[in-house]
Amino acid sequence: MRVIALSDTHMFEQDLGELPRGDVLIHAGDLLRAGTLKELERTAPWLRAQPHRYKVFVAGNHDGCFQTHRAQAEAMLGPDVIYLQDESVVIEGLKIYGSPWQPAYNDWAFNLERGAALKEKWDAIDPDTDILVTHGPPLGYGDTSSIAGRHGCEALLEAVRRLKPRLHLFGHIHNDGGMWREDSVVFSNVTTWESERAPSIFEVTQDALTCLHIPAAGC
Repeated sequence: MRVIALSDTHMFEQDLGELPRGDVLIHAGDLLRAGTLKELERTAPWLRAQPHRYKVFVAGNHDGCFQTHRAQAEAMLGPDVIYLQDESVVIEGLKIYGSPWQPAYNDWAFNLERGAALKEKWDAIDPDTDILVTHGPPLGYGDTSSIAGRHGCEALLEAVRRLKPRLHLFGHIHNDGGMWREDSVVFSNVTTWESERAPSIFEVTQDALTCLHIPAAGC
């Protein structure tokens, strides 16, 4: 199964041009800018139109309409886009779990305080998850901002280390895209930084995970 992963397009999605072909397209959040239904009305047709057999979306802190008007927002995505908010889907035998929450960041969407509130969300991740998709990064991987240091969630890192999904995809921090390995887990910040970076590409089978393309990072 070829996975095409990206995040943080922020309504610059057309600047990406034609996306790489694959089986599953995963957008790890920040499709929008102000997070309104009006913005989604403009952007959802692009996501629906992608030729990938499966399209999975997890909201980010700029996608507030999915927190305030979830039913309307999901309807605008349409039936061909799988929206995950603390839930999972099984695609060709691989379980993908998605969650939009991150440590409180300004006055944006899906904010929770560090500690018990976030731990409760991560404790709900299915233990047999193969691919975990969160908008925010775990502490220490793809979480360094040029403005304010590290933003990653320590409780998320603890959960990933405990659950050991094969692949953890996230975005949020625009200038720290890349891929890292820790034991059996592959971490990847798949940000496109408002479409200045290309999507990331992975080949995932029941027995192996191969990185085919990570922009500006070793693979």
